[in-house]
Amino acid sequence: MFWHIFLLVSGVKLLFIPAYRSTDFEVHRNWLAITHSLPLSRWYYEKTNEWTLDYPPFFAYFEWLLSQVAKSFDPRMLDVKNLNYASEQTIVFQRFSVIVTDVIYALGVRRCLRALSAGSVNPTRSLLIGGALLLGNAGLLMVDHIHFQYNGFLFGVLLLSIGALMENRPLQSAFLFAVLLNLKHIFMYVAPVYVVYLLRFYCLRDFTVGRAAVKLIKLATIVLCVCLLSFGPFYEHIPQLLSRLFPFKRGLTHAYWAPNFWAFYNTADKALAVALGKVTKASSTGGLVQTFDHTVLPSITPGVTFALTGLAMVPVLLKLCTLKPSTSSVSLGRSFTRAILLCGCTSFLFGWHVHEKAILMVLIPLTLLAIANQHDARWAIFLGIVAHYSLFPLLFKPELTLVKICLHALYTTVSVLLLKLIHRATFFRTVEFLYLAGFPVLCVYENIVHDAIGLQKRLPFLPLLLTSVYCAVGVLYFWVSYQVSFLTTNGGEMSTEKKKAK
Repeated sequence: MFWHIFLLVSGVKLLFIPAYRSTDFEVHRNWLAITHSLPLSRWYYEKTNEWTLDYPPFFAYFEWLLSQVAKSFDPRMLDVKNLNYASEQTIVFQRFSVIVTDVIYALGVRRCLRALSAGSVNPTRSLLIGGALLLGNAGLLMVDHIHFQYNGFLFGVLLLSIGALMENRPLQSAFLFAVLLNLKHIFMYVAPVYVVYLLRFYCLRDFTVGRAAVKLIKLATIVLCVCLLSFGPFYEHIPQLLSRLFPFKRGLTHAYWAPNFWAFYNTADKALAVALGKVTKASSTGGLVQTFDHTVLPSITPGVTFALTGLAMVPVLLKLCTLKPSTSSVSLGRSFTRAILLCGCTSFLFGWHVHEKAILMVLIPLTLLAIANQHDARWAIFLGIVAHYSLFPLLFKPELTLVKICLHALYTTVSVLLLKLIHRATFFRTVEFLYLAGFPVLCVYENIVHDAIGLQKRLPFLPLLLTSVYCAVGVLYFWVSYQVSFLTTNGGEMSTEKKKAK
């Protein structure tokens, strides 16, 4: 039945083939052209198109592999100078490439769910409900299959790595995560969790100096071999490659502010500038990806965001260190996954130039945990409502308004119904319910009232600002509440134990 769900969801994805495509569609078409038409030594120098290659080498190799199939559809899409090319064959190929590579995501989901449901009363039900919620995730449908990206493929590798840890295969987990880092370097934000976990529960689990050294050498060898395979062919071009991977000249926030701490900061700066009658030095809301100086509050540098992110991760990493090694690998795996999503959320809240899509790095692991734990299920529904609404600005075309609202409403309804089948509980406190009830009001204002009262020309960015700030309230509330629970219990496992005790 799991694969039946996958095929059903894939059928839904086919309906989005002719839908709106973002500039990311041209980004990936250009990368197909670069990797197919140019020698490897020029991949990270090519700049005919403004959408230059800025992912790690493994993703470039992935694009090269896709290009070998793409030439059978329409070889003209592989011409570097063929800017903004989008023939019917090109659209079909690129859309299908996302759908087909989602098989990796399905394999990761299945592996994790099987590990989590081992020993449960009804493992088949957990596998099917978890499969439905993860394979049919509304965020992935919006971001990958309408907007256009390959997040499902990447999250599949992450879930395969997490599943390997739950199956007590740490070396395989380390290998898969090293591969993931060389596919997309944003996952560096959760690398400290892997480092702490593998040192504490693999290298030092049955501690003797000799054994620990041998295990550490094994881990280091795996990671170094993966990195050599990835970066080795570019050894003469490492500085240029790194300049593409870490373009710090991009601003603190994206053109649409991700719902994080810096949305509050930017809003406060603008409010203070208006109150004090000061003219802004540069626009952070003009739709351009650039650096800008705050007008009243101190301007933020990349170093500040990295320091703040690192410091905010420390309590979670220390807590992970203190968990008992004698705990089962599945239980440790759940705590590890909670640490992954908390550090992912920390980087989302305080990181440099965060994209709104990065919230999926929190939501996907949380949805996975929701199958086995009522506490996690409550937060998966809460954050799902917030996160999916925060992705609405990506689908800004008027004809997509009804589509994104229906996707959100349907997924939320299905999530509540399916998770109630497992946990049979009330999920929200009064304050949380009142906060979530504000989203329909916000949606009506943004799509109807704002234009009706004539503010579209005077304050065109106001709807985006409201979305960003209102969603940021929910993300920050989740981060604080979930972190407190993680730090004050046995890595989040006490919730389950108390429930069983009753």
